[in-house]
Amino acid sequence: MLEIDQATYDAIVAHARRDHPDEACGVVAGPAGSDRPERFVAMLNAARSPTFYEFDSHDLLALYRQMDDRDEEPVVIYHSHTATEAYPSRTDISLAMEPGAHYVLVSTREPGTVEFRSYRIVDGEVTEEEVSVVPVLKDRESPPHEPATTDREASQR
Repeated sequence: MLEIDQATYDAIVAHARRDHPDEACGVVAGPAGSDRPERFVAMLNAARSPTFYEFDSHDLLALYRQMDDRDEEPVVIYHSHTATEAYPSRTDISLAMEPGAHYVLVSTREPGTVEFRSYRIVDGEVTEEEVSVVPVLKDRESPPHEPATTDREASQR
């Protein structure tokens, strides 16, 4: 089960809606081994596509270095689908390289509705899991959030 706080849930959904009609993507990092999604990081979809997402390689490398420095790991890897349901595509499954992560998909195909689903993807096997949205994560008042867009992302729009 994915337990996620309301602010992070809202940030993921807002990012998906903001980037529509292109797919949005990002990461929610947390302390290594904790399975706690605490630090929301909106990423740039370098593909700028309504049917595919690709993390910018420089931004992704910087994020992994930052997570290493903070003893964090990607707890949630999210992206949106703009015209289909929130279910991993064959491409999504083939690109899933973090067996411990929750893969969250948000569908923005129907304005005004939210389809927010989470999966575990291990060795090509997709398992949907329950999502529990809580006001705040236990033992934490509010999660730290990165800016909704990076300077690089803003300058490329």
